[in-house]
Amino acid sequence: MNTSFFSKKLRPDPELLALREELQIAQGDLSLAYRQFNQALDPELVESCIYQISAVKARCNYLIRAIKARDQAAPEEADPWA
Repeated sequence: MNTSFFSKKLRPDPELLALREELQIAQGDLSLAYRQFNQALDPELVESCIYQISAVKARCNYLIRAIKARDQAAPEEADPWA
């Protein structure tokens, strides 16, 4: 029996894991940006927080798209029957 197929299939994709970890970090950054926004009093600080929230949201959206693309591509690459 060929066990190399099974060991490859059970091994997680390191790039996918890295993307998911980066998304968790970005979500933490977004939470922090919202907390800072809620505490900001100065109009310039409020504006800065809005830009920060926008930037982190864009990063989260990118990471989500990258994760979905990697998830969809992985089964096709790993399927020996295709």
